Amino acid sequence: MSLRTYREKRRFDVTPEPRGAARPKARRAKGLHFVVHKHRASHLHYDLRLESDGVLHSWAVPKGPSLDPGVKRLAMMVEDHPVEYRAFEGTIPENEYGGGTMMMWDRGTWEPEDPAVERSIARGELKFDLHGEKLQGSWVLVRTGGRGDRDQRSWLLIKHRDEAASSEDVAETKPYSVATGRLLAQIAHDEGGDVAKAATGDPPAAVERLIGELRGGTAKPRKRATAAARKRTPAKSRRTRKAS
Repeated sequence: MSLRTYREKRRFDVTPEPRGAARPKARRAKGLHFVVHKHRASHLHYDLRLESDGVLHSWAVPKGPSLDPGVKRLAMMVEDHPVEYRAFEGTIPENEYGGGTMMMWDRGTWEPEDPAVERSIARGELKFDLHGEKLQGSWVLVRTGGRGDRDQRSWLLIKHRDEAASSEDVAETKPYSVATGRLLAQIAHDEGGDVAKAATGDPPAAVERLIGELRGGTAKPRKRATAAARKRTPAKSRRTRKAS
């Protein structure tokens, strides 16, 4: 798959986002990676990225994934991203495309029900299992139909009924980065972003907790993601810490 659209939208001498390999290598459908980015740009949304055919197919989910099978979440398909993007966390300059703060909210591996992922996407129905630190079990992406360009990009993200289904609001209860344990506000602070803007994407209760910890001197130091760490491809996800 081509990364032409992704690269045309970005100035890599300005943004810390990865450019991606010149010739992405496709991998087998077993052991493919996924990442969910929490992104406070012009508005808060979550980006679901599924590795396939040497790229990350990406959907912007305005309200984030829901563990409730009765909830259907709008998911707008956007341009493919390089596989290196799954290790990215930090801030994008405000005047650049997607300017704002981005968090690695979840990560892990995924398995498509049908190994022919590109065919499933072309047909408008992609069924898959997620093995993440926050998201688990069976899911489906379904294109909503229509002939216009926007309609072709409009999908629904739905959780199937299984042991991982729940009424828990996972975005509210688990707001921290799986990579560094930080809130969006902390990422913006550490990486030179707009802290006030980023904080609007964090649950108020989590922000209040952080403020209380800072005032009381009990805040635990968070691991800061370096530029090198963002650009390298990490090893297979391990449960080195409890996702929060």
